[in-house]
Amino acid sequence: MATLRDTFDTIDPLPADSLDGWSLPAWTYSDPDFHAVEMERIFRPSWQVVCHDSDIPNPGDWHSIDYAGENVILVRGADRVVRAFANVCRHRGSRLVDGAAGCAKKLVCPYHAWTYELDGRLSGVPDSASYPTLDKGRAGLAPVEAERWRGFWFVRLADDGGPSVASMMAPYEAMIDPYRFEELGALGRVTLRPRDVNWKNVGDNYSDGLHIPVAHPGLTRLFGKSYGVEAEDRVDRMWGDLADRPSANWSERLYQRLLPPVPHLPEDKQRHWLYFKLWPNVAFDIYPDQVDFMQWLPTGPTSCLIREISYVLPDERREMKAARYLNWRINRQVNAEDTALITRVQQGMQSKSFSMGPLSDKEVCLKHFCARMREIIPEARLEKAPKAGWSK
Repeated sequence: MATLRDTFDTIDPLPADSLDGWSLPAWTYSDPDFHAVEMERIFRPSWQVVCHDSDIPNPGDWHSIDYAGENVILVRGADRVVRAFANVCRHRGSRLVDGAAGCAKKLVCPYHAWTYELDGRLSGVPDSASYPTLDKGRAGLAPVEAERWRGFWFVRLADDGGPSVASMMAPYEAMIDPYRFEELGALGRVTLRPRDVNWKNVGDNYSDGLHIPVAHPGLTRLFGKSYGVEAEDRVDRMWGDLADRPSANWSERLYQRLLPPVPHLPEDKQRHWLYFKLWPNVAFDIYPDQVDFMQWLPTGPTSCLIREISYVLPDERREMKAARYLNWRINRQVNAEDTALITRVQQGMQSKSFSMGPLSDKEVCLKHFCARMREIIPEARLEKAPKAGWSK
């Protein structure tokens, strides 16, 4: 009699993906049709970080985010509940508010003064009797799904059945817990940095550990050989520990020397730098002295906008203030180096001599990303771009 093991032994294993060891083709980093499909299949269903709870402490406080052809406002209501809405009046489609943040008792359209409560209800329409088709109960602001994860607020435009932010980060909750995310407050304002590269080039570079010893001498001096990378489902993790040997660079050397002990962190996190990238384009840089979020939002097939801000816990020690400034100096240099790198890649991808590149087994994050992109957009398996208009 055949056993269950015999049955399994006769089943052919799933064939390996022939593209598993290859990057996405270069045309996917500049093709308008591919960009259009990404907006619908990648960005509308993805979670995008907007702000922290501490950025909207009072009723009427709001923050906005602009991506995938939509502008979304996240606002705290009079009942202190946080909700997200499309920043669009239901009368003629006008934007309601301008800018990245603000505070309002009501949301009033500057075009015809239609007025919305902070919970999205339409409460005022001048000469409302002249609108025979108007149903005020059904003409409130269009809601957008929002999720709060450890004090940070995310929104998504469409639900494709994908996991919540909390589900994606579940494997790392114990690792993140000591950093007291919920108690953070902003250090400065959101910075917007346009880049003339496809958004994927920013993400590819962020999760790439191989270029650290080649292109980032400062990080190499700080980390030595401790830099590591790993890939989970929808989350990449990178990390490094500050070396004991004093750096030859004064900013790095002072940071090593002045970074004070952080009482709420365990010993192994006192001099540990930790990075997470959440699918597809949101990153958290976690340091003993501060926490940054960064996201790279597509603005076209060959352009994107990097959006970032730092958050800190209250700490008036002079050494901590100095360490935060030095951290900024160190990472500004790293960002400048990365900008040069991704620009070179974007330019090189325009060459007809280049299509796909082989991936190292150590490029685990990029291999995961490429596989997921090919799963969502099968045309990414094609070495050459289909004819223009294929996305329609």
